[in-house]
Amino acid sequence: MIVVTGATGNVGRELVRALVGAGEQVTAVSRRPGQLPAGVRHVPADLADLSDPQSLRTALDGATALFLLVAGEEPVKILDLAREAGVRRVVLLSSQGAGTRPEVYRHPVLFEEAVRGSGLDWTILRSGGLNSNAFAWAGTIRADRTAAAPFGDVGLPTVDPADVAEVAAAALREDGHAGRTYELTGPAAVTPRERAAAIGEALGTPVRFVEQTREEARAQLLAFMPEPVVEGTLAILGLPLPAEQAPGPDVEHVLGRAPRTFADWAARTAPAFQ
Repeated sequence: MIVVTGATGNVGRELVRALVGAGEQVTAVSRRPGQLPAGVRHVPADLADLSDPQSLRTALDGATALFLLVAGEEPVKILDLAREAGVRRVVLLSSQGAGTRPEVYRHPVLFEEAVRGSGLDWTILRSGGLNSNAFAWAGTIRADRTAAAPFGDVGLPTVDPADVAEVAAAALREDGHAGRTYELTGPAAVTPRERAAAIGEALGTPVRFVEQTREEARAQLLAFMPEPVVEGTLAILGLPLPAEQAPGPDVEHVLGRAPRTFADWAARTAPAFQ
């Protein structure tokens, strides 16, 4: 049995579907059940609050593998509970920033260190920016066919959450991934302006791109991110390092096919923007 934390998120939802499609027994862990495939057990739990760890113990009962998000402040406690329950394999969804800007992305680094020292067979997935971050535009695209972002002509190889999920499913189910850290990106750098145009193409109607100033974007991000992470995010978006702009080979290495494009993702998710 495989436990998926963050099971109703953009990656977790796709991962649950992939595992169920492969015939695996799955326990989904999230605050709320959302829409889960038939046969998936849901256990409500909040990794950010482990003052009462019983819910997580319940979720881990009988599990052999764990998909873990960077959430909360107690990775060692989570991993100790997993090991006590008989989990042998853990796959951590981390961030590309843990490798390129560890001084800013300290929280993912803390989780990576805990996973490496857990005594479990571990695999770390360092995801670049997710294509699903464009869902932040859904309201304005539905309202008036506009999308706003800073640094409109700076491209990054954002990755499809479904590709991240398929790599995670492989690492959870197959041998040969233990001790590996995979950098997951899309196939090419795409600018915010190009992403807006791709959504417009999927909708069959133009989407007007509005370029924000850095300060406008900063104020917006501070509403839901700590200031150091906001500054790191803006640095990646505006002045990416070569390693952050270069498409990586790991999705194709694991899955045996090229990563999906942003246009693929836009076509699949177009109803969210209508």
